[in-house]
Amino acid sequence: MLLLKRFENGRLRLVWLKDHSFPGREGLQLPDTNRKKRVQISLVSLSPALTESQKELTELSDSSLQPVMDIATNILDLAKSIYSLVENAKANKKRCQRVSERVKALESLVKSIEQRSAVQPADDINKALNELSITLTSAYHLIKKYTMSHLVKRILMSSSHGDEFNGVNERLNDAFQNLALALQVEHGNEVYKVFELISRQKEDEVDGKEDDAELKRMLTEYGEYVEAMQRDLEEIKTSVSKIVEMLNKPSIISVKIRMIRQEDLKFDQEPPFMTTPTAMVYKGQFCGFTVAIKKYIDPSNTNPREVRSLFEKEVDTMKRFESPNILRMFGICILDENTPKPQYLIIMEYCEKGSLRAVLDSPCELSWIRKACMCLDAAQGLYRLHLTEEKSKVHGSISSSKFLVDENFRVKLGGLELAKTETSLRRMTKKKDNNVMSLCYSSPQLLNDINHTYNKECEVYSFGIVLWEIATRKKPFEGYTSDDLHNKVFKEKYQEPLPPDCPEALGQLIDNCREFDEAQRLSAGGTEGTCPLLNLKHCR
Repeated sequence: MLLLKRFENGRLRLVWLKDHSFPGREGLQLPDTNRKKRVQISLVSLSPALTESQKELTELSDSSLQPVMDIATNILDLAKSIYSLVENAKANKKRCQRVSERVKALESLVKSIEQRSAVQPADDINKALNELSITLTSAYHLIKKYTMSHLVKRILMSSSHGDEFNGVNERLNDAFQNLALALQVEHGNEVYKVFELISRQKEDEVDGKEDDAELKRMLTEYGEYVEAMQRDLEEIKTSVSKIVEMLNKPSIISVKIRMIRQEDLKFDQEPPFMTTPTAMVYKGQFCGFTVAIKKYIDPSNTNPREVRSLFEKEVDTMKRFESPNILRMFGICILDENTPKPQYLIIMEYCEKGSLRAVLDSPCELSWIRKACMCLDAAQGLYRLHLTEEKSKVHGSISSSKFLVDENFRVKLGGLELAKTETSLRRMTKKKDNNVMSLCYSSPQLLNDINHTYNKECEVYSFGIVLWEIATRKKPFEGYTSDDLHNKVFKEKYQEPLPPDCPEALGQLIDNCREFDEAQRLSAGGTEGTCPLLNLKHCR
């Protein structure tokens, strides 16, 4: 067997001849392997950082080479570093592992050189080791960039990772051929199987396909992750904008209840969003707040002076009702005051979602946490009302229609707006009260005795019915007649059931509000920390 070396297209190649019986054998000039010479090295550009080093190594002279043993030690250290890096590769794992296997094969050749420390190595070995050292340095930096945390950014910025690995593998093959020639390695050696041309090409093709498929999957997942992050950031941005907007707004409590000038109001008298037999309600703006403007139809009192007097007397009372859970009143406005038919407007806080009953009838989703928060809001409104004055103060007509809901699902108790002033303006109508509907909120004692004094205990029962509505989203005692109500609620002490999945603490509180015995019902009295009704805080 004869091993020859020759140049093909500027690259050093090995030619194996299995026997000596070939034509022209007699005229063949065998190369002198001990003769000093310059070897042209073909380098493949792997990374910008190594370009200058590669240029410097295009021609290596004997005088510039490091001691062989030092180079061999350096190569073995580089090999260990490459093995460690490959374990942490996040992409191109197959390609990295293949480079590692080929470095491992070359390691055995380098160790055999290291073991010959007593023998002066030939110049060919010296040069081959220098070339291999540079190649392993390139391989190390190539693999390292696929272990970094900002891997995806690097991949997106470079579409040549396949070419980079091909370049490293070609240079490793060149290093093997140089060392095999210099060391006169037998053709049957196991190392040859690693660097056999056809098998190398097949391995590299399979590795490339698997790595590219994995890379595509990674980039798809990364794209989905980025999209999700962008959505989250947009939500945060929207939330921050809302918070900033809220912080920039004046506090609703800071706006005093007062007579309002027409020029301070902004509203178009387009179709109102709500109409009652006595008034039309419009949406408008006042002091930076969205407000509801109630305009009375054919008011019964046409004397502006009397209306002003009643309003001024009620302002002090309304100030005591100031609470985030009680509908805010801003004041009244008199239009055309000096004409025979002045117009009266009452300006109050606007609640985007309308009445509590309307929200419960809507298709919007309400989790139990949301429902518990709404119950707590309603309880805090009632608590504020019952503790407003030393003398007992009740609402008088608690129902789910008297509570309003703003855009953030905060519940506010309404129906307290300048009651005397409004009564003086509202013309009595001959409408028939929906008796059964109002009776649904009546306590057992009121159902049994129409002369029973309406008190806070009666109001807590009505409030319990409202809480039941929030929990079930149903209308109370739907389809019942007044006689049915009396029999069920007073005689049978019946309570409409709660949903099976209602939180236990919330369900217990609702049932306690609907107790038959007045003395057993929860109270809205006491301090905020001791008020039994506000135990709803623990139901969220």
